[in-house]
Amino acid sequence: MASSTATMLKASPVKSDWVKGQSLLLRQPSSVSAIRSHVAPSALTVRAASAYADELVKTAKTIASPGHGIMAMDESNATCGKRLASIGLENTEANRQAYRTLLVSAPGLGQYISGAILFEETLYQSTTDGKKMVDVLVEQNIVPGIKVDKGLVPLVGSYDESWCQGLDGLASRTAAYYQQGARFAKWRTVVSIPNGPSALAVKEAAWGLARYAAISQDSGLVPIVEPEIMLDGEHGIDRTYDVAEKVWAEVFFYLAQNNVMFEGILLKPSMVTPGAEATDRATPEQVASYTLKLLRNRIPPAVPGIMASFL
Repeated sequence: MASSTATMLKASPVKSDWVKGQSLLLRQPSSVSAIRSHVAPSALTVRAASAYADELVKTAKTIASPGHGIMAMDESNATCGKRLASIGLENTEANRQAYRTLLVSAPGLGQYISGAILFEETLYQSTTDGKKMVDVLVEQNIVPGIKVDKGLVPLVGSYDESWCQGLDGLASRTAAYYQQGARFAKWRTVVSIPNGPSALAVKEAAWGLARYAAISQDSGLVPIVEPEIMLDGEHGIDRTYDVAEKVWAEVFFYLAQNNVMFEGILLKPSMVTPGAEATDRATPEQVASYTLKLLRNRIPPAVPGIMASFL
């Protein structure tokens, strides 16, 4: 990392053309020594390992165990209401409780599921039989998780792009979630290719994920890192690959800057595909090849698991 950073700093000027709709001109100092001379060696400190370090590694490996996957049952109450309405039921807490009880108590669930992402209401709910939802999951060797982001909102100053909110108060929320039995967290942000992606949106996505991951680990929760590259657009698969490669580089750069322990995270990447409206379609073999190339080139080997929705 040191050598690549030095190369970047020596380049003057640097012009980036991967960002749509703008020309990014960065004027850097002519030498690295100009920067390093102001930082005394004694000023550089190494952060102590998290008190939860061993537990985070164990949790991540448990969730990523071969032959198992994560069940996403973190629908908001509003979304859950739509499911209930489709079968003629009112959106009440009692009906949501019955629906979620049906999910967590499915026979043999633990044979295939290693983790379950819960909505906040579910984390604190009991089943219709009076047992805590989290206890029912743990009895089946399923790790309870929790969705912690607060959703996407417009990113001012961008090309109609979004950013993910939820960092305010996250430390106290994740600490409470851990006490309630959660052991991993999920945070979803998105990057849109047709709407940019602007350098601002990419940096915001990467920084937000890194802060969320650091805060989660500090509370004992394994963070699922998910910068989703949206499928909409008319672009080809090569354009998707180029954007995804740069987004992932940014994400891991900020994860490292925030002292996130790579052994205690899980990744949820998007597959590398053409845009949904692209005329030049890719074969399944091409999608697999591009996706695997991206994973090999951008994900550090310390990361214990990749939890992807290959749909």
